[in-house]
Amino acid sequence: MTDSSLGVDAPAAPRPTPRPAAERSAVRSLLRLWPYVRPVRARLCAAAFVAVVASCLGLVIPLVLKWIVDGPVTDRDTGGVWLGGVLLLVIGLVEALLFGLRRWLVARPLAGVEAAMRAALYGHLQRLPVSFHERWPSGQLLSRATTDLHLLRMFFAFPLTFLVVNGTTILVGCVILLAQEWTLGLVLLAPVLPLVLLCALFEMRYAVASRRAQDQLGDLTTVIEEAVLGIRVIKGFGRHRSQARAFRELADRVRHTELYKARLLAAIWAVILTLPELAIGAALVLGTVQVADGELSAGTLVAFLSTALALRWPVEAMGFLLAMSNEAATAADRFFDVMDEPIPPDAPDARDAPDALSGPSPGGAAAAAGRAGADGLRFERVTFRYPDAPPGARPALDGIDLHIRSGETMALVGATGSGKTTLTALVPRLHEPSGGRILLDGADTAALSRAALRARVAVAFEEPTLFSATVRENVLMGAGEDGGDPGAGLERALRVAQAADFVAALPHGADTQVGEQGLSLSGGQRQRLALARAVVGRPRFLVLDDPLSALDVHTEAAVEAALREVLATTTALVVAHRPSTVLLADRVALLSGGRITAVGTHQELLASSPEYVALMSGAGTEDPRDPQDPEGPEGPEGKEDGAR
Repeated sequence: MTDSSLGVDAPAAPRPTPRPAAERSAVRSLLRLWPYVRPVRARLCAAAFVAVVASCLGLVIPLVLKWIVDGPVTDRDTGGVWLGGVLLLVIGLVEALLFGLRRWLVARPLAGVEAAMRAALYGHLQRLPVSFHERWPSGQLLSRATTDLHLLRMFFAFPLTFLVVNGTTILVGCVILLAQEWTLGLVLLAPVLPLVLLCALFEMRYAVASRRAQDQLGDLTTVIEEAVLGIRVIKGFGRHRSQARAFRELADRVRHTELYKARLLAAIWAVILTLPELAIGAALVLGTVQVADGELSAGTLVAFLSTALALRWPVEAMGFLLAMSNEAATAADRFFDVMDEPIPPDAPDARDAPDALSGPSPGGAAAAAGRAGADGLRFERVTFRYPDAPPGARPALDGIDLHIRSGETMALVGATGSGKTTLTALVPRLHEPSGGRILLDGADTAALSRAALRARVAVAFEEPTLFSATVRENVLMGAGEDGGDPGAGLERALRVAQAADFVAALPHGADTQVGEQGLSLSGGQRQRLALARAVVGRPRFLVLDDPLSALDVHTEAAVEAALREVLATTTALVVAHRPSTVLLADRVALLSGGRITAVGTHQELLASSPEYVALMSGAGTEDPRDPQDPEGPEGPEGKEDGAR
C-alpha cells in the first residue's frame, strides 16, 4: 500500500491473516450464515424444490422422444407425432414457469437477508472499540459491507439453489441412463472419479486466489477513499502522478490475481467439458454398433443420448458454481473476520446501575463544589498501554492520580507525546484503562454502561469530524435523546462557539449541508461546530482536546469569553497548548512522560516548574524520551497528539 496523501511507499495496513487452505472449509464457512438465512428458509426450500422439479421435468423430454421414435415414427402415425410435439411443448412451458416461480420466491427474501447482514455488520462496527478501527483500514471494512455481502446474496440466489438442483438432476439422470442401457451408462459415468479429484484440487487453489483478490480489492478501496478525502493534500503537493502510480500498482495486483483466477476457472471448465464429451462420443459409437447389431432400439439410443445431452449443462455448470461458492465462502470468512471481533463487556443500563451521578442538574454543578471529595472527575492510579506496543515499552500513561473537583476546570498541559490525548480518550471510554480506575462523582466509569457514561460526558476533539448532514444535525448529535428544546439548545451552542454569524450566512442557515468531512467549511468553522456539538447537551462533564487550535486570535478570544459561561456550570478537563486557553482553567496539571508531575494554578506552576515555563514560552515541544526506549511512551506508531 501507499500513503494516500503523498503516494509514497508505506507498509500495508494490517488485516487478518486468512486460514491456510488445509484448515479452511468452504462448507463450514457458508454454514455460519445459517442464522441470517433461517428466517427465509421456507421460501428458499420451496424455491429449491420448484427448481428441482423443473430440472427433472426436463429429463422427461428424452423419454417422450423415445416414445415418439419407437412408436408414431416407426408406425408412421402422423397424429401420434403431433401429440408428442404438443406434449413436448407443454413440458417446456411448465419447466419455464417453474423456473420463473423459483426466481420470484428468492428475490424478496434474499434482499432482506443482505439487508439484515449489512445492518448487523454496521451495528457491530459501531460497538467495536476505537482500537479496532485504528487497526483496520476503512476500505477493508467498506468492501466487506458492499462487495462481500453482494457476493453472498448472489450465492444464495443462484449457486446455493443450483448446486442442489444440478446435483439432484445429475443423480436422477444417471439412474435413468443406467435403467435405459447400463453398459452405455457405465461408459458415461467413467469420468466421474477424475472430475471429483480435479474439482477438489481446483477448490483449494481457487479459495486461496479468491481470498487474495478480495483482500487486494479492499486495499484498493482504501486507497481510492483516502485519495478522495485527501484530494487537497494531493493537489497541494502536486503528488497526483505518484498517487496515480501507487493506484496502478495496486490495480495491477488485483488484475493479476483475477487473471490467475480466470486461468484456474478456464482449466477446470476445459476438463469438465472435455471428459463428458469424450464419454458421450464413446457411448454414441458403442450405442450405434448395438443398434446396428439389433441389440438396442433406435428410440432407446435417441433417448439415451438426449438424456446425456440434457445433463451437459448441469455438469458443465459445476465449475462455475464451485467458483462462485468459493468466492461466497471467502466473503463469509471476511464478514466473520469483523463479526468475530469481541465487543468489550459493558455495564448494565444506567437505570439499573447505582447512580452517584443522579444528583444535581448540570446547572447546579458549581453549587455542588462543596460536596464530598469524591465529587467531580478523579483518576486513581490509571495506567494505559496500547495493545500493539512492543514488550518492555513504557506505558503511554503510568500511574495517573488526578482529581478535578466538581464544577472545576482543569487544564492539561504537556509536550507532544506526553499522553494528553490518550488521557482524555479514557474518560468517555474510547479506550479502556489498563489499570486503575476513573470516577465520575464517585461512580466508577467501568460500572456504567457506555450509553449512560457518554450521556454525561461530552468531548470535543482537536481534529473535528463532521458528517454529510446539515449544520443542525451535526451540532444536535451532542444533544442526546433528552436534550430538551433542540432549537434553543442549538442557538445557545452556536452562540457559545461563536458560530452563529457564519452559520446564518450559509445558503440555508443551519439547514445547509456541510458536505463530506465538512470540507466545504474552513478548519476554524469546523472546529467551532465541533465545540458547539460538545456543549449543546449541557453535559455534566466536558472534555476538550485543544478545541481552539484552528481559530484566529480574535475569534479565539470571543469563544473563550463565551466558553467561560459553560465552564462555570460543568466539570471540565481541557487540553491546552497556549496560555490563553490555560487561563480558562481554575488549575493546571502538567503531564510529562505519561505521569502527572505538577498540579497548581497557572501562576504557581510558572513559579515552580521550569518545564511548564518552557511549554508556555514555546521552548519545550517534545516529550522527554527514555534513551533505552527510542519509540517513546506511545509505542512504535507515535500514537499521541501529533500523530493523531
